[in-house]
Amino acid sequence: MRYALGIEYDGSGFSGWQRLDRPGGKPRAEATLQSALEAALSFVAGGPVATVCAGRTDAGVHARCQVVHFDSEAPREPRGWVLGTTSRLPPSMSVLWCMPVPAEFHARFSARARRYRYTILNRAVRPALQREYLTWERRPLDAAAMHRAAQALVGEHDFSAFRSVQCQAPHARRELQRIAVARDGDRVVVEVQANAFLHHMVRNIVGSLLCVGRGDAGEGWVRALLEGRDRTVAGPTAPASGLVFLGPLYPAECGLPAEVTW
Repeated sequence: MRYALGIEYDGSGFSGWQRLDRPGGKPRAEATLQSALEAALSFVAGGPVATVCAGRTDAGVHARCQVVHFDSEAPREPRGWVLGTTSRLPPSMSVLWCMPVPAEFHARFSARARRYRYTILNRAVRPALQREYLTWERRPLDAAAMHRAAQALVGEHDFSAFRSVQCQAPHARRELQRIAVARDGDRVVVEVQANAFLHHMVRNIVGSLLCVGRGDAGEGWVRALLEGRDRTVAGPTAPASGLVFLGPLYPAECGLPAEVTW
């Protein structure tokens, strides 16, 4: 039987989502979110369990509702998978829900979109609280200018200018469905939704928008970067700590909770 899980996690103490294997298939020592989850699921199932996620996150990136699927014939109820797995996970990971799904459901390929939020603390003094979930920028930011500049990215484009050199995707075309930048007190929040993302794409976009927000570049610069497709002239990669994967979105017929349904 195939199951879907909703997972939340603090990525601070992990080397990213993806399990790291040595040649020959033996796992490496680095702690990854996938390896921790699979170890917990395997304990509950009484046998090996492999997982597939909706979107792999980098080291230090958090998730409000990562979605994974796995197959198991172990006689467990959804409540048992949730409570039993969570009891075997580190404190920085929890299973939010578990649902049986059709065999054709795929956490990655069934998703219509993915959503991220990036939070910037914009004040003169560095943060003491919640610093694992924020990026600090001491210079004043013009959030309205950042928002206007970001609208040039909406639509289907080649996002090579915002793609890391380590990206293994076969091409750089993605459909960015919406992006919004808004100020909430001393925080500037960037929310992005796309059909899929390239490696470091959100952090690279934020890094360039920060240049606009500080006044180091004009609003039209982001469009010029997009059209130029040259990563070397774009802004720096923003730190991982401010990034949260809000979760994927699936068609209603998948029958998943409302928070991941579009």
